[in-house]
Amino acid sequence: MLAADFLHLQESVDIVNRWADIFHLDIMDGTFVPNISFGFPVVEAIAKVAEKPMDVHLMIVHPEKYIERFAKAGASMISFHAEAALSEGSDPGEILDLIRRNGCKAGLVINPDIPVETLFPYLEKADYVLIMSVFAGFGGQKFIEATYERVRAVKAEIQRLGTQCLIEVDGGVGAANADALAQAGVDLFVAGSAVFKAENPETVIRAIRGEA
Repeated sequence: MLAADFLHLQESVDIVNRWADIFHLDIMDGTFVPNISFGFPVVEAIAKVAEKPMDVHLMIVHPEKYIERFAKAGASMISFHAEAALSEGSDPGEILDLIRRNGCKAGLVINPDIPVETLFPYLEKADYVLIMSVFAGFGGQKFIEATYERVRAVKAEIQRLGTQCLIEVDGGVGAANADALAQAGVDLFVAGSAVFKAENPETVIRAIRGEA
């Protein structure tokens, strides 16, 4: 939703309700990332009309402070950055537990410069992991090609453990690379600019799904 038309937000919400599977909401605090997006009023407004689950991606420091409130605001999925938790001495596993206790699916995120092995200790506790294919903070960035190998490495560890953890990718995702990402092991595709800047969003969404 970061790439949505906020002057006509209802129209962007309708696009997701009609053709997509989830609302992906990027929450930025201007501290963990050098940008500020939107907060609870926007999340709550979308929740009132959302017909699909809301996937809240916290790009913030101290994510544990806001889990309960985002859950109450309507989130079905909440993810946070491992590096944000670890840098402040918090245990990502405990935050994942907190998310689940608040009735949401729990996700753990890493930026492109964080080794994928950072995720490995939490793959049996997380419902999904989000591998950023651009650096968190701004929409419209170019997809980082090293993402494919990073996804394959995480997928191999998930299979080795026999866990049901899903892999999500966010950043520069579109019809051109969706198939290769799926083959690498991606389950959930976050597409912003590719969808909302397109003349026909439905066509793009269907292409990402492999239906076109």
